Amino acid sequence: MKKVLGFIVLGVLFIASLHITRIFLQQKKDAETFNSHVDEFNACSELRHWKCAEKNLDFLLKELPNDTNLQMHYAGILFEQGRYEECISYIESRNFHSADFDFLIEKSKFLIRERDELGIQNFGHFRLELEGYADPIEVQEALSVLEIAYDSLANLFQFYPENTILVVMYQSKDFQGVGDHPDWVGAVYDGKIRIPANLMHYRAIYRPILFHELTHAFVHQMTRAKVPQWLNEGIAQVIDGSRSGLPQPTGPVPSLKALTESFTKYSDRTTVERLYWYSQKMVETLLSNAQDDRFVKLRNVFVDLQKSSVDDALARHFCKKQGDLLYNFVERK
Repeated sequence: MKKVLGFIVLGVLFIASLHITRIFLQQKKDAETFNSHVDEFNACSELRHWKCAEKNLDFLLKELPNDTNLQMHYAGILFEQGRYEECISYIESRNFHSADFDFLIEKSKFLIRERDELGIQNFGHFRLELEGYADPIEVQEALSVLEIAYDSLANLFQFYPENTILVVMYQSKDFQGVGDHPDWVGAVYDGKIRIPANLMHYRAIYRPILFHELTHAFVHQMTRAKVPQWLNEGIAQVIDGSRSGLPQPTGPVPSLKALTESFTKYSDRTTVERLYWYSQKMVETLLSNAQDDRFVKLRNVFVDLQKSSVDDALARHFCKKQGDLLYNFVERK
């Protein structure tokens, strides 16, 4: 009887172990499936393939419908695709609020109004939005310069943006972009290249400015990471070439913190010019450390910023860190 009971107990234990093993294998399979969607979502997002990213995010949200981080990503993807009404509706249907959500709603409403009020023309790699009347010759010139700049940048960086680049030619400050801008700001890139229409009256000015702002657009499409301001503005100045050879400005050397943050918080032109000068010199110093494929290496830095710190990305491709670029230069003045 004891022997029979023993077999029964062993049988029950064996059946239980099979059940536990089955659950374990199923959980492992589910985990592998979940992780594969996470990996694919990240890869698609890095390449800015929004439809692919959305498909994988749909799966993840079915598994974790209350995950606020996933919900934030979903709203962002709707915004990136220009589906502004859907973005607003989705955010308003959530049961939590955040500063990021507030920004997406504000920017979406602004862009909906802008889209409805501006004339739109498609041209090559660009979509041009016009406020009111614009001289057709000047419009054609702006687009021609942008196409030349596009080919030059694509060749330098060996990078070809997937998404159409949006350009706004505006006459009133209503279309200068969201937020306040100091008086020294002319053209702007905030996801769109924003050009004041009267800029096109001055050939010596508008060509470098268009190259400058298009460089920002390329950087934006290379990475989803926040790029330090000195690197973003420095490379744009190197590309546009309008400030090369200027003497070192007087005054104190800016801190690395000041060079990393947005320059638009400063209204004083002298301070801003100093920040721009050091930004350009830091990037020139960086590029001088690489003989071959300098701009391709810089492109790789932008891509790496999505997963690495600024110093780690710079050290990997240029064997330099931010402090080296600033303070080594300062020592040679």
